[in-house]
Amino acid sequence: MRPDARSVFAEALRLPLAERATLAAELLASMDDEADPDAEQAWAAELEARAARALRGESDARDFDGALGELRARLARR
Repeated sequence: MRPDARSVFAEALRLPLAERATLAAELLASMDDEADPDAEQAWAAELEARAARALRGESDARDFDGALGELRARLARR
């Protein structure tokens, strides 16, 4: 990392948590233009494959509420 980038990073670390999170999200979003050009096609193919598995009843996916309940139960056992 260049010295000027290190300086910006050090300054960013002094921000409150919510502002650091917003800054991090903005930095990540700014990288969208540099994405792998094949990524969109690969994700589309993955989504198609997952949907096909779900329609055939071969998916072990759970709904959000069920997954959240399972996670809460695991955390409660800790």
